[in-house]
Amino acid sequence: MVNWDKIQNVLLDMDGTLLDLHFDNYFWREHLPIRYAEKHNIDLDEAKQSLFPRFRQVEGTMQWYCLDYWSEALEMDIVFLKEEVTHLIAVHPHVIDFLRAMRRTGKHIALVTNAHQNSLMLKMKHTSIGEYLDAVISSHTIGLPKEDPAFWLRLQKQLPFRAETSLLIDDNTTVLRSARHFGIAHLLAVKNPDSRQPPCDHSGFNAIQSFLDITPQTPAP
Repeated sequence: MVNWDKIQNVLLDMDGTLLDLHFDNYFWREHLPIRYAEKHNIDLDEAKQSLFPRFRQVEGTMQWYCLDYWSEALEMDIVFLKEEVTHLIAVHPHVIDFLRAMRRTGKHIALVTNAHQNSLMLKMKHTSIGEYLDAVISSHTIGLPKEDPAFWLRLQKQLPFRAETSLLIDDNTTVLRSARHFGIAHLLAVKNPDSRQPPCDHSGFNAIQSFLDITPQTPAP
């Protein structure tokens, strides 16, 4: 599935790719509505009916990924509320073995995420993925979400890479299309971003069941 001889840079998404998307899905679909219902003294269904259309309205934009935006819009401390369910933050199986193997191959490994800086810090604190990365780039420092093809040009100015020798692994099909439009030659999707949900349909892209599918055999140190 991957010819590692042709890859110099490995660009990795975080939520749903390296980390189980269950944390984020549970937070936005269940935990936040529960706390919102408590704040406004309404039932949970009413809270969801109020929140979910607002989520859909900005999905895929910088506002959707911005915790400051939601904290202000909902008048709730989103970072604090996320900390209430940090026990759900989990690294997908075989990810650490993959990252260790990448280290041994000498590939440049960059985390490229739409996550807000506060969410990023929270997840780095509760996982060990940070120690295996050469660079960490949030779209909030770029000013555009990864769904926008112009994101990749701006990224290239911050993180020099050749599109033809780069691999992007992401669970978001819109992001993969955006990267393909830019010219990134090697693209992979993730079949099960959320371990509690059925596999996703990533039509037009090869997809991995787990990182074990693509971890190269490298000598242990």
